[in-house]
Amino acid sequence: MGHGTFATAINCMDGRTQLPVIDYLKRRLGVDHVDMITEAGPVRALSENRDGDVLDSIRRRVLVSTGKHRSRHLAVVAHHDCAGNPVSEAEQLRQLARALEVLAAWGLGVELMGLWLDGDWRVTEVR
Repeated sequence: MGHGTFATAINCMDGRTQLPVIDYLKRRLGVDHVDMITEAGPVRALSENRDGDVLDSIRRRVLVSTGKHRSRHLAVVAHHDCAGNPVSEAEQLRQLARALEVLAAWGLGVELMGLWLDGDWRVTEVR
């Protein structure tokens, strides 16, 4: 018996974001499990592309998910009311777009998705 199918999410550590993202990705992608890589406001760190320790940590965890669990989908999440990245929705969406560019440059061979969670914790796929 195998592990089932996996997707990967780079999500905020905020507990309010976990289940909506897992439920959305399982439904959208038809996967059994979602590997969750959490940081406080991850789109900020990814878009700034400067903090090598944080980026290396995220990359190592993504590679476990894509390697051991054979995940072929990687979502990056930004959300309303983020304590770790207290900027406007417009700025977070700009960061999210940049974060996706940075992740694309990693050459992981996965499908990238950007997700926004609004004040009602509804998920919108922005790319």
